[in-house]
Amino acid sequence: MRDSADSPATELVIRPIEPHDADEVAILAEQLGYQRSSSEIKAWIASLPTRSENQVAFVACIGNEIVGWIEISIHHHLQSPPHALIGGLVVKDGHRNRQIGMRLCQRVEAWTWERGLSVLRVTSRSTRLDAHRFYERNGYQLTKLSHVYEKHQPA
Repeated sequence: MRDSADSPATELVIRPIEPHDADEVAILAEQLGYQRSSSEIKAWIASLPTRSENQVAFVACIGNEIVGWIEISIHHHLQSPPHALIGGLVVKDGHRNRQIGMRLCQRVEAWTWERGLSVLRVTSRSTRLDAHRFYERNGYQLTKLSHVYEKHQPA
C-alpha cells in the first residue's frame, strides 16, 4: 500500500522497504546513532518475508530520495497481551518538522490496528528530548521509565 501526500509540490510516498534501499537506510541509521552496514541491512530486508506478518519496515520517499524510515514488530510476552513496538524511526536531517515522522507513525499505527492489536509502543533514549516531544504531540503517552541492560557473548 502506498501513502501519498496531498501536497502536489512535494509528494511524500510511504512504501515497504526494498533491498535497493539499503544504502540510504544505512546512512539514516547512522543519523539515529547506530552503525549498521548496508550489506547487513540488505540481508535483514531479504529475511523479512519469513517474518512479514510480525515485522515490517517502511520508507518515506520524496521523489527518488529516502527521507525517513520506520520499523515495527509484534511482540508476544507471557505476562502481557501482544503489542506492536516501533523498533526505529528516523527522518533525514533537513527534512524534520515537515510531518514525515508523523506520517510514518500513522502508517505503522494502521498496520498495528489492522492486525487486531490495541497497543503500539515505542521506546526512546532518555537524552532524545525532541523525540519525546514528538511522540507526546502525536498521542503517545509515557507509561514507564526503564533501564536497558545487555550481556554480550564472550569472545
